[in-house]
Amino acid sequence: MIDPTAFRGRLLATLRVQYPDVLADAGVRLLHPVTGDPYTDDRRHLVATCRSVANFATGAVAGGPDWCVDAAEHGLAFLESAHRSEAGGYRLVVDADGEPVDRTRSAYGHAFALLAYARAAEAGIDGATTGVDATADLLEERFHDGSGCLRSDCDPDWREREPYRGQNANMHACEAYVAAYEATDDRSSLERASRIARRITVDLAAETDGLLWEHYTEDWEHDLDYNADEPRHRFRPPGYQPGHHLEWARLLALLDRYGAGNAPDHGWDARATELFDAAVDLGWTDGGFAYTFGADGGVLVPDRYGWALAEGIGAAAALAERAAGTGDGGEDGDGGDRFRSWLVRFLDAAADYRGPAGVWYEKRLSPDDGGDPVAPEPPGVEPDYHPASAYYEGWRSGRIREEAPE
Repeated sequence: MIDPTAFRGRLLATLRVQYPDVLADAGVRLLHPVTGDPYTDDRRHLVATCRSVANFATGAVAGGPDWCVDAAEHGLAFLESAHRSEAGGYRLVVDADGEPVDRTRSAYGHAFALLAYARAAEAGIDGATTGVDATADLLEERFHDGSGCLRSDCDPDWREREPYRGQNANMHACEAYVAAYEATDDRSSLERASRIARRITVDLAAETDGLLWEHYTEDWEHDLDYNADEPRHRFRPPGYQPGHHLEWARLLALLDRYGAGNAPDHGWDARATELFDAAVDLGWTDGGFAYTFGADGGVLVPDRYGWALAEGIGAAAALAERAAGTGDGGEDGDGGDRFRSWLVRFLDAAADYRGPAGVWYEKRLSPDDGGDPVAPEPPGVEPDYHPASAYYEGWRSGRIREEAPE
């Protein structure tokens, strides 16, 4: 059984570790997982700002203390006053005074801006719904490339920096559109999400045996050699990522929950299960997920990232909810028991990724390399967003299951 009360407790405990130390006089900061102290680097990353807003807004949606709303409003104010440019769009990195450090117009970052507004709107924060509409329009005008998906990073004048397309920015755009639908009931957002999902997880994946490649040319052809000589590239490593297969599994489960169109013939839930199974079969290492694997199924980077484990928690919870009561738990037809079993294993492993201060490490090295935990480097983008999101999904999936008719 998925106990929503326990997941709500995990969500609020995660946020309580962050509050109030994550909040600066202006914007939000990353906390060190060992000491709990804020990093001294004064750069503020758009993704971290937006993730913090989304985190605390989910706490408010889950009925958390008033400081959840206060913290979300604090982050939203910085998003609008410092990251947002008068010339349009959002600056990727600013300093503590709001001065631009990196003016890149990032598709990935703008997807998180939409997510921040959507979660804030669902929490009832004044003005957030207007932000949802404006940011969705901005994505449509500046980033959509005519294929239903987003192009890549641009200069401040919106000229694209390289002939590149990436599934990661599109995955998070899908996530943001789903959140926008949850906040507004506007099915156009859900249809935008499902178009991206169909393109990435069905049409393009058909060319790679159902697995999800990360990198593409501007014509959406698989670029199998992209960054092949940089297996540990911080943001665009080569290979398949189990963590992203899990993340997509969760998103497809949500599309199934909301009855989104553009589904594959066998349904969003079945495709979600396929991606979950691929992640487990090819990436699970009894304590975490290997970061990347190659076309031959061999591991490329064995480091185990905390965010991937967190995505496993969220995916397992969502898939267990979809399978419960249907008798459909994948090949075993176990009504969700298989996903609940994995959920327990993932939750047990999570303790190894929390530092003494309660904040998650970025990753653990592979056991062959000692297995040591590694803290994030500034400017950080991970204010425990993935664990918070996973616990939020566990909470609401559990509530849906409790409220379902027998």
